[in-house]
Amino acid sequence: MSAAAPPPTVIAQRYELQRMLAQGGMAEVWLAVDLTLDRKVAVKWLKPTLASDPVVAERFRREAVAAAGLNHPNIVAVHDVFEQEGRQAVVMQLVEGKSLRQLLDTQKRLSPELTCHIGSCVAVALDHAHQSGFVHRDVKPGNIMITSDGRVLLTDFGIAKGLQPSAENDLTNDNIMMGTAKYLSPEQVRGKRLDGRADLYSLGLVLYECLAGRVPFLGETDADTALARLQRDPTDLAQLRATLPTELVLVVHQLLARNPNNRPATGADLSATLKRAANAGPPVVDPTDPPSDDEPPTLASKWRTAPTIPSPTTSAVGTTATGPRIPGEVAAVDPTPPTRRAPRGEPARALADRRAPSAIVVGGIIAVAVVLIAVLIASLRFGSDDATSRTTLLPNDTPTGGASDNPDGGNTIDGADAAAGNDGVDDPPEPPIVAGPASIATITAFDPDGDGTENDADAVLSTADGDATTFWQSVCYSDRFMGAKRGVGLVVSFDEPMQQALSVDVQSAPYQLQFFASAAESAPATIDGWGPALSERAFAGEPGTVVSATPAAPARHMLVLLNELGSDPTCTAANPFRGRLGEIAPAG
Repeated sequence: MSAAAPPPTVIAQRYELQRMLAQGGMAEVWLAVDLTLDRKVAVKWLKPTLASDPVVAERFRREAVAAAGLNHPNIVAVHDVFEQEGRQAVVMQLVEGKSLRQLLDTQKRLSPELTCHIGSCVAVALDHAHQSGFVHRDVKPGNIMITSDGRVLLTDFGIAKGLQPSAENDLTNDNIMMGTAKYLSPEQVRGKRLDGRADLYSLGLVLYECLAGRVPFLGETDADTALARLQRDPTDLAQLRATLPTELVLVVHQLLARNPNNRPATGADLSATLKRAANAGPPVVDPTDPPSDDEPPTLASKWRTAPTIPSPTTSAVGTTATGPRIPGEVAAVDPTPPTRRAPRGEPARALADRRAPSAIVVGGIIAVAVVLIAVLIASLRFGSDDATSRTTLLPNDTPTGGASDNPDGGNTIDGADAAAGNDGVDDPPEPPIVAGPASIATITAFDPDGDGTENDADAVLSTADGDATTFWQSVCYSDRFMGAKRGVGLVVSFDEPMQQALSVDVQSAPYQLQFFASAAESAPATIDGWGPALSERAFAGEPGTVVSATPAAPARHMLVLLNELGSDPTCTAANPFRGRLGEIAPAG
């Protein structure tokens, strides 16, 4: 939100208010200019309606005192505190970015890697606060800020409390439940004495929401929500998202233990665990020992084993690789596992969503296998001259000439309606777009979550010309996952609609890569506007050539989206990550 500054525009004879950035129940946050130091700052100003309450005013003032004593790169810095017209004000570091709440409201779920990065940063910030003698008591997505270059900062120590409070300086009774209901620890709900492990529980709730897309406890009222954590355990994350690394699932559920003694002891311990989990693969499912249909699900059950990385293969169409998915998606929802798999091999591997098989699933697989064998026999009988490509194909959720998703989540077969007959009731379909010869017209840079530009002038250098020294590259980032961005890349536009796979040389590593296609006249300006990806993500630890799946219909534009960037020695130590793409051309 934004609003004009009320008179006086200069407060404390130093800070010129420019516009309101946000407001909450207690205060307004303004963008201001520090006239003394000539820098932009954020001024948090207590609302006039609360200024007359001495307890609220003093608690607000003590936020500044608490946070000002905390000097840490993952904690928003406090520069000054003063009183203006009877209203307390706190001058803070201005964070150019968005809150985790805003990010989750748009993306719903985050990748395991980004979740671990956010959790690790907040954990070390909390560890510093705990070492300094404070419990935050209000860890939630709205109080976690993410900058455009990937830095994560904890803010709002408004209800922070000393680990050793005294009767003279404690403004809140232990029996008063302070905090936001969805993110309270059991100790806060019970009104018990708190220590740093209460903040770690709240952080566990935040991480759970990042991975599951929802908080584990939610009732009709705040009281119902708060009490729910005392009455039941959260739903196993492994049941909600089967591709999550086992170590990450374990640590999140450990954080959500009702007994503080069963949680990680410190934020430093938690940060180290999350960093390990960020580099772990998904669980490997042992299909020989599935749980029975009536067996209750258990956390990290016996059929979730330690991840292993198999050697690369070039399997035939229809086989399913069992290699781990490293790493996961940042997008709002995991892609639905495709019903068929295309051959794959180095350098690109795709992530596979695995779940423990049930008796029904096993039976379904057998039935599908019988049908596939029959189709294979028929195809062999009538002959086929198709040869397996020497380059990697990514699995296509909607194979050309095959099944396509319908709104009900099932599949319809191309031409099935015509075969069944419609008695002329429906209007004749519009003439389909006919694919012409594949020729690239333009290549443009794509940065939808940033300023819209990303070394635009170099985009044309990615066109295939047989010269590996010409390429497009992104700007340098401090985080390999580009902070709050879902990706950057290139839009390839064709002079005629094309229905061919696209080949691209990825010259940075490790990498994650997605392909999208659009038949629209103009290329979509947002990632969501492209619709579902052509396949699951490709990823590898070394540079190499990746070939997309073939679009299900002729496309005028294709998007090559980098979700992870590699380390680049030409970047600075502060921003060491960059992506490079080259030799883009239609495959075939």
